[in-house]
Amino acid sequence: MPAPNVRPRPKVIVTRRLPQAVEARMAELFDVELNLGDEPMTQEQLADAARRSDVLVATVTDEVDAAVFSAASETGKLKLLANFGVGVDHIDLGAARAAKVVVTNTPGVLTDDTADMVMALILSVPRRLAEGEKLVRAGEWHGWSPTGMLGHRITGKRLGIIGMGRIGRAIATRARGFGLTVHYHNRHRLPPEVEAELEATWWDNLDAMLARVDIITINCPHTPETHHLIGARQFALMQRQAYIINAARGEIVDENALCEALAAGKIAGAGLDVFENEPAIDQRLMELPGVVLIPHMGSATFEGRQAMGEKVIANIRVWVDGHRPPDQVLEGWA
Repeated sequence: MPAPNVRPRPKVIVTRRLPQAVEARMAELFDVELNLGDEPMTQEQLADAARRSDVLVATVTDEVDAAVFSAASETGKLKLLANFGVGVDHIDLGAARAAKVVVTNTPGVLTDDTADMVMALILSVPRRLAEGEKLVRAGEWHGWSPTGMLGHRITGKRLGIIGMGRIGRAIATRARGFGLTVHYHNRHRLPPEVEAELEATWWDNLDAMLARVDIITINCPHTPETHHLIGARQFALMQRQAYIINAARGEIVDENALCEALAAGKIAGAGLDVFENEPAIDQRLMELPGVVLIPHMGSATFEGRQAMGEKVIANIRVWVDGHRPPDQVLEGWA
C-alpha cells in the first residue's frame, strides 16, 4: 500500500523559555527549536531564526524590527510570527506586512492577572506597603505608634483610567469594590449601558481628567500616539496628592519627567510594573519615597502563562491547516 501523505511539520523557533507543558506540546506538534538557556536573543540571532523558521515565536523582550523581516525575506521561509504576549509594539508591523508574514498575539487571557496587579499597586502605594516592608526587614521597626507609617485610604477617592479596554474595565469593576469613583479617558466612549454597569464617568479631554482625579492608572497600548503620553506638562496638571500607576508599557510615561515630578512633590507617589528602558531603571526611582517598583510581573501567573502558550499553539495549528489564525493582528492575507 502507498504510504499516506504526511504533511511536514513546520519549523518553529521559540526565542525564550515557555512553561514546560507548552514546550512539550510544541515538541509533539512541530519541529521545534527551544532556547533552553533563556537568554534574550541578539538581533543577529533573531535574524538567523527568521531565515530558518516557518514560525517564529517571539516575546516582548525581542525587538522584531525591519532588519529581522529583511533577513526572513532572504529565504522566504518565515510565514508566521506567533507573539507570546498581547502587546505588539516590539514588532515592526509595517515590515511584517511588506514581508507577507502573518502576526498573531495572545489577547484576552491576561486581563484578570493584570487587573489584579494594578489593584495591588493602587492599594500599596497610598498605604506605603513597600516602605513598611523595608522597615521591618531592615530591623528598624520598633513597634506600633499612633503616627507611625501613616498613609492614605483609597475609599472615596477618584480613579482615572487611561484606556478602557478589557483590562481597564476589569480594573473599574475591582475599584468599585474598594469604594473608588471611576473616571476614564478612552479614544471612544463606552456604550451607555457599559458606563452604567461600571458607574464610570467619561472624559473626552485627558488633561481635564488628570487635574481632577486622585489616582491615575495607565492601561492603553504603546503606540506612536501614546509615546510619552504622560510627561512634564501632564504631571503639572495633576494634584499634589495624586498617585500614578503604570502596568501597561514604560514608554507611555516620560520616566525623567516622572522622577522630577516626584522629587519636586508635584505628585505624591507612583506604582510601576513597567519602565521606559527596562530592565534598566532610573536610579532616582530607587531612592525616592512613595514609589513601588515591581519587575514587569503584572501577567506573571502560572495560569496566565499556560493560557498564553495554548493560544500560541492554537494560532500555529490553525495557520498550518491553511486558515486564518484566530488572533491575527494584521489583515490582508490568510
